[in-house]
Amino acid sequence: MGFDRNAARALDTAAAGGARYADIRFEVARSERIEVRNGVVVTLSDATSRGYGIRALFDGAWGFAASSDLTDAGLDRTAARAVAIARAGAAIARRRFGDVPPKAYVDTFATPMHRDPDDVPLDERVELLLAAEAALHADPSVRVGRAWLDLWRTDKFFYSTIGSKIAQSLRQTGSGMQAMAVGDGDVQTRTFPGDVGLYQSGGWEVVEAAQLPANAQRIGEESAALLRAPQSPSGTCDIVLGGSQVSLQIHESCGHPAELDRVMGWEANFSGVSFLEIDRLERLQYGSDIVTIQIDNTLPAGLATAAYDDEGTRSGVSDIIRAGRLAGYEMSNDTARTIGRQSNACVRAESWEFVPMIRMCNLNLLPGDVAFDHLFDDIADGLYMESNRSWSIDDHRLNFQFGCEIAWEIKNGRRGRMLKNPTYAGVTPQFWNSCDAIADRDSWVAWGTPNCGKGEPIQTGRTAQCASPARFRNVRVGVGYGG
Repeated sequence: MGFDRNAARALDTAAAGGARYADIRFEVARSERIEVRNGVVVTLSDATSRGYGIRALFDGAWGFAASSDLTDAGLDRTAARAVAIARAGAAIARRRFGDVPPKAYVDTFATPMHRDPDDVPLDERVELLLAAEAALHADPSVRVGRAWLDLWRTDKFFYSTIGSKIAQSLRQTGSGMQAMAVGDGDVQTRTFPGDVGLYQSGGWEVVEAAQLPANAQRIGEESAALLRAPQSPSGTCDIVLGGSQVSLQIHESCGHPAELDRVMGWEANFSGVSFLEIDRLERLQYGSDIVTIQIDNTLPAGLATAAYDDEGTRSGVSDIIRAGRLAGYEMSNDTARTIGRQSNACVRAESWEFVPMIRMCNLNLLPGDVAFDHLFDDIADGLYMESNRSWSIDDHRLNFQFGCEIAWEIKNGRRGRMLKNPTYAGVTPQFWNSCDAIADRDSWVAWGTPNCGKGEPIQTGRTAQCASPARFRNVRVGVGYGG
């Protein structure tokens, strides 16, 4: 690795300062974004960031410091600062936590990809977006068309005082488009794919899989048709949610409440605390027996896929919900030990200058055995909804309300009229217990979330919730639209 000597110096300095354990994470991160709007390139950015962060453990307290100064003096100063912060924390700490990680790894990992985005010329990238955006204007009422792509490359080099030495080269790619129609005193939008685009680990093949040009005219037409569509009804009925909406439902009503730091009260910013208290582990019937949700940070397309987290813990597969029962949490080394378990590699930092913390990674609802079209069977009068437009959930992650961009009525097992402004609401365990069918693997997509916020100062995380469309019985709909 290119940072061996730098790492050895920093870790030796931390140990000489009294640290029981220390690790250092070097990162070189490149971020590219292109966005076109109404035929004009409005964003064309390409930025690279380099630096390192050091964690030090002293007498049961952690310290963290970061710098981009790779000189010997800079490494010494940053390592000493991390130890000093840990010492200061230990002096006032009422509780001792933190321990040396149980295992060291020496390894390398690179995200598999079929086509390196660096091999795609800039004019080819721009032309794809311009073509898709132009096709969104399928109706005069489409006033704003947007199409975008993001390319992220992160090279991480992790070292620790117990001997870990891990190099990872991560590639994440995403693209999407949106049409906004205006008319008759109304504004309606359609976004594709899903509500933020398609974001996955991998190369240019992720952009190709999004199929923006092939779907642009339909998305533009749907946004215009929504202006004339009837209002989605209020009441109680059976609903089918599209895969990207199920993904957000997992993110908000399972992913955040299952973060163990949130459960333990160590974290409450932005997403509040959690109703998944530790005494409910292996006891709470969170969902029906067809609901199994797993952490799988090894999944090839998952936006959060990596071989190791930012504590140097190896990725694997573990259950959060097993056959409807609460079975686990997203954990760090410290929090896992508190409940007598092992970390499941869910610690990440946005970049080198941020302290690592528990983050949602790849959180996947396992597919069912029903073909998508058969989810509508046995529904006499219901709704099918796609693509999130709004969400609200309380600070225990229990009571929620979601709005989607579009819906279709379901009558006697068949999809009928388009409807606008659909919403639904529920209480998390009751809602997931009402799930009685999940579409099969043919409809299963690794839906990435590129902008999850957590922490203070806030960090942006990239997560994934892999999901198929699913059916839920007797759900409140039309909340916020009267009736």
